[in-house]
Amino acid sequence: MPRHAHRIAQIEPFHVMRILEEARRLESTGREVIHLEVGEPDFPTPPLIIEAGMRALAEGRTFYTGAAGLPELREAISGFYQSRFGLNIDPARIIVTPGASGALQLILALLVGRDNEVLLTDPGYPCNRHLVSLFEGKPVNIPVGADSRFQLTPDHIDQYWSSQTVAALVASPANPTGTVLELAEIADLAAACRQRGGALIVDEIYQGLVYDRPHETALAVADDLFIVNSFSKFFQMTGWRLGWLVAPPEHVAALEKLAQNLFLAAPTPAQYAALAAFHPQTLALLEERRQTLDQRRQYLAKQLTELGFILPACAQGAFYLWADASAFTDNAADLAHRLLHEQGVAVTPGLDFGVDTRCHPFLRFAYTKDISTIKKSGELIATMLANNRIATIFES
Repeated sequence: MPRHAHRIAQIEPFHVMRILEEARRLESTGREVIHLEVGEPDFPTPPLIIEAGMRALAEGRTFYTGAAGLPELREAISGFYQSRFGLNIDPARIIVTPGASGALQLILALLVGRDNEVLLTDPGYPCNRHLVSLFEGKPVNIPVGADSRFQLTPDHIDQYWSSQTVAALVASPANPTGTVLELAEIADLAAACRQRGGALIVDEIYQGLVYDRPHETALAVADDLFIVNSFSKFFQMTGWRLGWLVAPPEHVAALEKLAQNLFLAAPTPAQYAALAAFHPQTLALLEERRQTLDQRRQYLAKQLTELGFILPACAQGAFYLWADASAFTDNAADLAHRLLHEQGVAVTPGLDFGVDTRCHPFLRFAYTKDISTIKKSGELIATMLANNRIATIFES
């Protein structure tokens, strides 16, 4: 039997997908499960987007596009930066990709050689470190805490940057914490990377899903960044697998060459569908849904706090709460397992998001269900916690 490449040992399973599979298995036996684990809202794709996709299929628009994407979609994305942020982004700098993961793969393939390092937050989205490993680079997982809102700072850059470092990767809003970087903080991070001859990559896939603050993009403060974005989260097109990147002009030709070889082009019907994402009617619907998510965020935060969880940083974006469960257990993964099997509530353990043991007491809750369902999940969690307290009293 052929041996696996050594990189396979460096890439861990995405535990949340295992939890989802287990939850689905329980549902197949008749159990009811409340899904607060997966980063996917319960809203369907907006109707105009679906109609545009169906129209593209009916008209036979199923052939390859250019590797960088439909020109009219790149123009539409550029127009979105102009209308929402007042920025003139040349469409030639925009490359449409199969999901945000495709965008990140292009950027890392461009920048990362064997043993090159990329600085990452710990906790952070786990696939990021695995993609660095895929390109034979070394992810440097930097422990970050509530003091920096679980984000990198210039001090981290100064402490961890080495002769092998080529880039730092941050996310705003971030997964799993929901925290947002201020534009001034991004400017400082970009300057710190620039001074060392490296790049700053900014993951903005939750852009638009922000609360109690304005919509912003890192492109407002620096033009030499690599930006990753997606139609999955704010535009609610998860299964369509469509994203984009914005790159400095001097890197576009190389990125397009990589795209030609890695995936040829993003899905054509999805690209035509995405043209409707920027229609005023779609944007109005997405704003209503953003406000609904904000209501859920506030409700779940209050509920978790009342149950005894600690929320160490204010989540101002995405649709996650990063909750410290150490008041109940020293093994949050075990707590997540028990919540699923005993109460039918699926949440994600913190160990999925970092290699540092400080992530282990945490759970990530996704407020991707309606408030009545979130309320029910809280009641179920309360029942299990109460049973635990009773059992502890009897054991003592």
